[in-house]
Amino acid sequence: MKPPCEMVVWYVIPTIRSELAKELLKLGMKQKEISKLLDITQPAVSQYISDKRGHGIKFNDHIMAMIKEFAHDLKEETATQQDIIPRTCKICKMIKTEDILCQIHKEKDKIPADCTACMGSDANCS
Repeated sequence: MKPPCEMVVWYVIPTIRSELAKELLKLGMKQKEISKLLDITQPAVSQYISDKRGHGIKFNDHIMAMIKEFAHDLKEETATQQDIIPRTCKICKMIKTEDILCQIHKEKDKIPADCTACMGSDANCS
């Protein structure tokens, strides 16, 4: 059984980046600008935008609103590169509290019926 943090690294963070890159593109930023801002390569941005990387997870409206607000703040420069880690962590923490991580864990790994590894609001993956 994989630990929940592995689910975050392999699925949650790439999906957050993908959605953030898509929102920044919608706001008129170019892929090269997005790559510089997010400190990732331009090919990675292209893969996020084209759903070749960071896809397969559907975030709820609340999480998407957080990502859209973050993209807007980055575009308007009311958020900076220094805000990327804490804002990404804030989104990730919200994903954990809304049991999204637990659902991803169930979908991507073989979880025993009595699993309590995830950090969702009920701390139970069963």
